[in-house]
Amino acid sequence: MRRIGLLAISLAAALLGGCAFVDVPLMKAPQPLAEQVLEGKGSKKVLIVDISGTIGEQARGGGLLGRGTPSTVSLVREALQKAENDPKVAALILRINSPGGTVTASDIIRHDLTAFRKRRNLPVSACIMGIGASGGYYVATAADEITAHPTAVTGSIGVLLMTFNVEGLLGKIGVEEKTIKSGEKKDLLSPFRRATPDEERLVQGIIDQFHGRFVEMIQERPGNRIPREELLKLADGRIFSAADALKFGLIDRVGYLDDVIASLRQRIGDPAARVVTYFRPGGYKGSIYAGTADDPSLAERLGGWDAAGGGEFMYLWKP
Repeated sequence: MRRIGLLAISLAAALLGGCAFVDVPLMKAPQPLAEQVLEGKGSKKVLIVDISGTIGEQARGGGLLGRGTPSTVSLVREALQKAENDPKVAALILRINSPGGTVTASDIIRHDLTAFRKRRNLPVSACIMGIGASGGYYVATAADEITAHPTAVTGSIGVLLMTFNVEGLLGKIGVEEKTIKSGEKKDLLSPFRRATPDEERLVQGIIDQFHGRFVEMIQERPGNRIPREELLKLADGRIFSAADALKFGLIDRVGYLDDVIASLRQRIGDPAARVVTYFRPGGYKGSIYAGTADDPSLAERLGGWDAAGGGEFMYLWKP
């Protein structure tokens, strides 16, 4: 005991005297994605990739000490790159629970998924859990087939642009905004003045183009059976229950994630295929219904003006 006491005194003296330095990092360095088996013991793998929360191409900051969150675009690309180097990945499930997001992010993810499916020549199925609306549905159209849970909401095919006009408010408090610009329309959609009819027509033209692209992506999906004229009637921004989406041909079946897994296992010829997902070391997923550890909640993503799409073109359902 005496030796232990002397050792403790010596260590304390060394620390107080500045003779020892302890470097303890406050945060672990970001780790590459790792694989976790959720169920099954077969040789082939069915990979689940999450499309959850608001879809964006910008990373979320983690605050002073928090860990930042990669963008949805970055997370999906990283997962696809890892899967492409694994020959045992024989099928892919897009587990979607998203109201959509920016036009650009939704389009990039759909493009990456389509290219991955062609390069690997493997089946891709989308499973809409609670919400697969607007950009969430746009991404789902990259799959060979779309399944929606019986209580899912989908649709909301359209484009949204949200801006504020605070000109009247500033006038009431005696604040005058002054913008010096190189051209008449340089401050188009400025919140400090009302848009002119000509400017609104310009913006509407862009929105119509993005809306037309959305319709084209639906028509290109492997399971599409809706004539363009009928699809245009459905693409007015309305949402659909799973049953109605099936009736109109927007999805291929109503079912559960278990049904999608069973179907893909049969399709790849391995009834015990392992169901796997990717996670960032330090996180944990206990079942096929466990959410992605890296993605903030939907409420967090929609909590700020940026998440609501301030000045951005959005494939987003935002009631």
